[in-house]
Amino acid sequence: MTNLPPSDPRSSSQRRSWDYDELIGILVAFAAIGGILFWVLGRRFPDWDWTRLPSTFNRPVPTAPAPDSTGANNVLPTPVVPTPTVTVPTPTKGITAQPEEDKDTEIISSPPVSVLPIIPPAMPQEGDFLVTSPVDKMPTIPAPKEFTDVPDNFWASKFIDTLSSRNVIKGFNDNSFLPNKPVTRAEFASILQQAFDKAGTGKVLQFSDISGNFWAKGAINKSVGMGFLSGYPDSNFKPEQPIPRVQVIVALVSGLGNLKAPANPEQVISIYKDAKDIPNYAKEKVAIATMNGLVVNHPDPQAFAPNQEATRAEVTAMIHQTLVRMGRLPAIESEYIVKPRR
Repeated sequence: MTNLPPSDPRSSSQRRSWDYDELIGILVAFAAIGGILFWVLGRRFPDWDWTRLPSTFNRPVPTAPAPDSTGANNVLPTPVVPTPTVTVPTPTKGITAQPEEDKDTEIISSPPVSVLPIIPPAMPQEGDFLVTSPVDKMPTIPAPKEFTDVPDNFWASKFIDTLSSRNVIKGFNDNSFLPNKPVTRAEFASILQQAFDKAGTGKVLQFSDISGNFWAKGAINKSVGMGFLSGYPDSNFKPEQPIPRVQVIVALVSGLGNLKAPANPEQVISIYKDAKDIPNYAKEKVAIATMNGLVVNHPDPQAFAPNQEATRAEVTAMIHQTLVRMGRLPAIESEYIVKPRR
């Protein structure tokens, strides 16, 4: 049997005391490390809500209600965070709204956005106003009048049909037009009044051969005021005199008033084989009319026949061309419309 030295009670007591201190030291070390970690994370994420996991950012911190004065509520209740409401606009036809949900990210509501449907431009309906050319602004045109003496193959039938359908010219009671009948100066004034709605100067000339009750006195005064016609030097108008072709052209050019004269009128009118018969006072006006397509010669486009009496068909054709030049009528094709040299 081996003799062992008696145990020292102090050594046993010191070993137990050392183990206890060691445990306390370890706990203190962990507490210190935890505090440091908590402090570092708190500075790194100042808005981190430690009361709820998983964490969320930018969440408003609710204000807890005050404790009950009776002391019954000694523990603060868990704050209730209101769930934001997402307003989704009513989708338009053909558009499906599907908002995405993220449980870990707060959904910030925004005002609804109006989605406007694409509406195609409305087509013009009957009765709408459209931008039109002066010719299109004319009212609905009735069918041309059928004259017994104006067949379809007559050289001026297109001109006559156009102006008769607009009541610019009229026939006689027996449904005839008498296209080859000469036109008097009074009759020409009446046609001018009917064809041109132009503001006049108000100028009225007193003609010694126009009585107060003459049937065309108003038309003559109107034509003079619009600048188309004038009298003779002896203060006569000669209303019953057949009007020559050259006077028709001079009157139409004078009434328009805004047509530019060519630099060399003699050269322009040289296309006519009878240019030498054109009076000197009328040469420039005839040249202007030629350059603007107002002259219509039948049967020979190169024969102007200035002193020949103008027929009802010729007057109709030349007034038609004047209205075309003003933009009030569409142009028509005719081999008898004189085209200037280029």
